[in-house]
Amino acid sequence: MNILKIAPVVMFLIVSFAGAPWGVGQTTDNTPPNVKRNKASHVDELPVVFKEDFEKGLARWEIIDDQSWKLEEHGAGKSLSIIRRNSEYAPKVRSPRHIALVKDVEAADFVITFKVKSTKDTGNHRDCCVFFGYQNPTNYYYVHLGAKPDPHSGQIMIVKDAPRLALTKNEKKTPWDDSWHNVKLVRDSKKGTIEIYFDDMETPHMSVKDTTFGKGRIGLGSFDDMNAFDEIEIRGR
Repeated sequence: MNILKIAPVVMFLIVSFAGAPWGVGQTTDNTPPNVKRNKASHVDELPVVFKEDFEKGLARWEIIDDQSWKLEEHGAGKSLSIIRRNSEYAPKVRSPRHIALVKDVEAADFVITFKVKSTKDTGNHRDCCVFFGYQNPTNYYYVHLGAKPDPHSGQIMIVKDAPRLALTKNEKKTPWDDSWHNVKLVRDSKKGTIEIYFDDMETPHMSVKDTTFGKGRIGLGSFDDMNAFDEIEIRGR
């Protein structure tokens, strides 16, 4: 038999059964070559800069009106909890009254994830807030996860030396109950995007583009409702 004639066949079988080098018909994540993958955003690769489970107290938090907050047990260890709807804090412009800010962390691009539980059934008034781009008490963004949306509830909001203003026209209800829920907020300052996720971590509950504020502080709270927060992680720079 002519060895020169069978050599190409042998080489084909070696490559087929032993595996081609990476980049030749294969991927390290086992994604088929014919499947188009979405290009990851730069925020997906940000390092972890903050984690909190509240088992060591509140030293890393600046709490506005600490009489309205305390550490409580809600079935999964300690959590930071708003314990009353009223607050002694009276902001200069109409804006949320329960605010807890992370100390020593400021970011323009970041991802924050956390668990939240509504601890008082106030019907359509149930809510929680995520604060970011926080410059001072009258300049910041916040997401208001209100049970029933209207122009002042259930929207992505901005406070800019004036009463809070909605950046979105959301009509999607936030499905509050008495259970723990997962929340994620993604801020990409290069694109100007703000995306908030509630339980469904693939499809945003709300999103908008705005570039008013860049780097700022990050926090959690409520406009005037009661919640417990736990398992907080922030990735950013």
